[in-house]
Amino acid sequence: MGPELLTLFMFLGLLIGLFMGHPLPFVLGGIAVLAAFFGPGPQVFGTIVGNIFGRVMDNYVLVAIPLFILMARFLNDSGVTERMFEVMRLLFGRVRGGLALTVVVVSVLLAATTGIVGASIAVMGLIALSPMLKYGYNKSLSSGVIMASGSLGILIPPSIMLVLMASYSPVSVGKLFAGALIPGLILGTLYAIYVAVLCWFRPEYGPPVGAEERAETSTGRLIWLLIKYVAPPMVLIVGVLGALFTGFATATEASAIGALLAFLLFLIFGDRSIRTCFNTFMEAGKTTAMVVFVIVGATAFTGVFSRGGGMQFVQQVMLGAPGGEIGILILMLFIVFLLGMFLDWTGIVLLSFPIMLPVVQAMEIDVLWFIVMNAVILQTSFLTPPFGYALFYLKGVAPPGVEILDLYKAVIPFCIIIVLTCILLALFPGLITGLPQALLG
Repeated sequence: MGPELLTLFMFLGLLIGLFMGHPLPFVLGGIAVLAAFFGPGPQVFGTIVGNIFGRVMDNYVLVAIPLFILMARFLNDSGVTERMFEVMRLLFGRVRGGLALTVVVVSVLLAATTGIVGASIAVMGLIALSPMLKYGYNKSLSSGVIMASGSLGILIPPSIMLVLMASYSPVSVGKLFAGALIPGLILGTLYAIYVAVLCWFRPEYGPPVGAEERAETSTGRLIWLLIKYVAPPMVLIVGVLGALFTGFATATEASAIGALLAFLLFLIFGDRSIRTCFNTFMEAGKTTAMVVFVIVGATAFTGVFSRGGGMQFVQQVMLGAPGGEIGILILMLFIVFLLGMFLDWTGIVLLSFPIMLPVVQAMEIDVLWFIVMNAVILQTSFLTPPFGYALFYLKGVAPPGVEILDLYKAVIPFCIIIVLTCILLALFPGLITGLPQALLG
């Protein structure tokens, strides 16, 4: 089987397997085994096993992934998230769209502390969607802002996606964290601006909380609640990112610092029971195992694809795209956007980076800028149907009356904001590269 047929066979097989409902890691691994027999031959299995042990099992940077996941689980199970939302709800209560703005702010804080999209959307869906609908908020605005803001967890550092990207690229984790910080905050700010402008012109979309309810909490009490429930997560953020950006710790060491600080918050705010702690470790283990299985399956898939000549074939097709370098970049980012409709970010990163990064390096384009652009585009992988995970995360916890079609409509304006953000970052690349240069040189 030549490279052209091998490419067609592997990617069609991937789509068929996903549409049949099979888990992504097993689809990737299964297609790799079949393609090995039809393409380069069974002798390629030795190379694949070597790649899995060399690039995955023996990769020190990837140790940060289970530690960041454990940090996220400890923070989520401490209960501080719900209390933080209630405090921010009172703070923004008198503002039009105040609850939606609260969702954005709390989601940004969660993204900088947990980084697990499923947990962020589920938590915000449980504690925010029903109150928003109860206070008369527009259904599309309420559900859309929860899904879009919750997806910031894979972009705003510390992010396990950025750790994975760094391990498969020549860019360090610290530079990726610094490069993604400003774009992530820009995206969160644009979400908040959209909410504020929409609710200003359409007040019925986000009516303010009643003055009587807000008056029940004094200003002094509100300040104390901010110190008690908002300041600790901020300390966690500063502890992790500060240790990394100052060079005090590597990404793996910084993740260990974050896990320790999150454990202390769990002891302070959580129920401190052995059962809860055990469940925290179990859930962290399950999430880690899922990520590792995808990495192993994708490593096998790309190994067979490369040995069969498919990698070179796709790269040649990309280099022949019209429009020169700009056309090639637009094509690659558009491919990532399309893949986001069918795959999760893990599979997209592991499948696209081995193909695209050599092309980017050959064109002498800043790899850091390109990777962060991919990270921003991958926000849409959680929002775009038919397999947008955020749609199903929220549907699973949404109250009666919120249908899946409502969620499909709700994400449209936020996907447009993501695309506009990518255009902004393309016009002003310093928004990505400036902070890494200032902090890390």
